[in-house]
Amino acid sequence: MTNRERVQAVLSFEKPDDRLPMIEWASWWDKTIRAWQEQGLSRELPWHEIAPTLGLDQHIQYWLPHRGPGCPGPKFNGGPIMEDEESYEAILPFLYPEHGPDGQLEDMRRRKAEHDAGAYPIWFSLDGGFWFPRTLFGIEGHLYSFYDYPELYHRILDDLADYQLRQMERIYEILTPDFMTFGEDMSYNNGPMLSEACFDEFLLPYYKKVVPFIREHGTKVIVDTDGDVTKMIPWLRRAGIEGVLPLERQAGVDLPALREAYPDFLFIGAFDKMTMRRDAEAMRGEFERLLPVMKTGGFIPSVDHQTPPDVPLERYRVYVAMLEEYASRAVRE
Repeated sequence: MTNRERVQAVLSFEKPDDRLPMIEWASWWDKTIRAWQEQGLSRELPWHEIAPTLGLDQHIQYWLPHRGPGCPGPKFNGGPIMEDEESYEAILPFLYPEHGPDGQLEDMRRRKAEHDAGAYPIWFSLDGGFWFPRTLFGIEGHLYSFYDYPELYHRILDDLADYQLRQMERIYEILTPDFMTFGEDMSYNNGPMLSEACFDEFLLPYYKKVVPFIREHGTKVIVDTDGDVTKMIPWLRRAGIEGVLPLERQAGVDLPALREAYPDFLFIGAFDKMTMRRDAEAMRGEFERLLPVMKTGGFIPSVDHQTPPDVPLERYRVYVAMLEEYASRAVRE
């Protein structure tokens, strides 16, 4: 089967003929790549050739821009660029750039023939209804904004949804991505960062405006949120979300339990990256933990975020070899 066919099969709860997809969905830290270059990885290797060089399947991601050139930046990491209705009006000319995705759309056109032939899956990401307001209010101000500026929050999400629908119309004129993610990061090691009531009041209307459009076009809808997403899955399902990633083990995510509770939900990630720092035995134990879920379909195993820079290149090669072994066992057994 082709790379794209494998992904399509798994996301449809069907078994590929040969093995599951082998991807690292979040690619790698720049520090990780620099460390591996010191250990023998070619410095001349273009970024898009790293995955196949390491024995992984190719996949192509696009992340649509939501802020245009000249938009003010925060004074510090996680800081605000606006506070209230008046300051939102002031930065509005820099938001929702109609031509911001032009370069990515042109690249999609160049890749369409290879994508349609199955060379690789294509997916895209959008700033979600939790993520995007945080880039405006800043981390602390964002959490207060649900209570201090509820009307403004709704206005922002209405503007965001309208912009995204316009840009996605342009995407679907070119090709049909196989899946997409809403970048959210709205959970942490103790669970969701917002209450269910806030989710229902603010994010649910946004999702209900955008998600049906995506699903009608045949693209699988997945939320990207770090930490422990367990309590949030029922909320996401009400919003029409079909899956979640990255399922971080260090945050206590129990994938086998989630599969039992949600047999028709899609999962990507879940492989405990901390085992990669240890040894081959630890990695094999982690694959054994995930193998029963791999057999159920609807799950693409991948590092549960990004491979840490202290994982040696040779050990990563062992990980890839094991991934191929278990990806094959999952469809044979």
